[in-house]
Amino acid sequence: MPDPLPTATVLLGTTATLAIVHALLGVDHSLPFVALGRARGWSLRRTLLVTATCGGGHVLSSVAIGAVGVGLGIATDALLWIESARGELAAALLIGFGLAYAAWAAWRRLRTNDDPTRRNPATRVTPWALFIVFVLGPCEPLIPLMVVPGMAHDWLTLGAVIAVFGVLTVGVMLAAVAAGHRGVELLGIGRWSRHTDVAAGLVVAASGAAVLFLGL
Repeated sequence: MPDPLPTATVLLGTTATLAIVHALLGVDHSLPFVALGRARGWSLRRTLLVTATCGGGHVLSSVAIGAVGVGLGIATDALLWIESARGELAAALLIGFGLAYAAWAAWRRLRTNDDPTRRNPATRVTPWALFIVFVLGPCEPLIPLMVVPGMAHDWLTLGAVIAVFGVLTVGVMLAAVAAGHRGVELLGIGRWSRHTDVAAGLVVAASGAAVLFLGL
């Protein structure tokens, strides 16, 4: 009978699987970037840069909480409670940001009737707003994965878990956003440019609602 797989191998395999599922099923990990990127007239390169920055902050914030928990010996249940609270806060902020963005876009359209891609304050605010929301948003599967090697003081495996989860999470986000960006282009949705800003805000709000109420 063959020897069982080493614990580290099983843990890293689980980490990889959960990272991919986490990023694919979380609609908030891709739809807001596709919608806002197209609405603001960002190039694919800029859209992916914003996505990668937000994704990196998203992972690192949970790494920081997990590291503190491991260092202080805090129980996993307590850490998961913190992550759950952060998740609800981030989803609520995403809903609020999306609705505020849609309302601003509608008001601006009625007031000025100008091109939605012209330079305006939202062009600078939007990436920062997304970054703040994603830093507050948790990577729920990561904390338990960190606790196992952390409590065993297996720092090499802990580092590998963080690296695998982070790279795959951000990588899947980039792939999903690139596919969505291209899909919108092929469907010709940009032809209705007068309404893309309002629609983008509503898509962002819907993404937050899906996370908050449906657990996606």
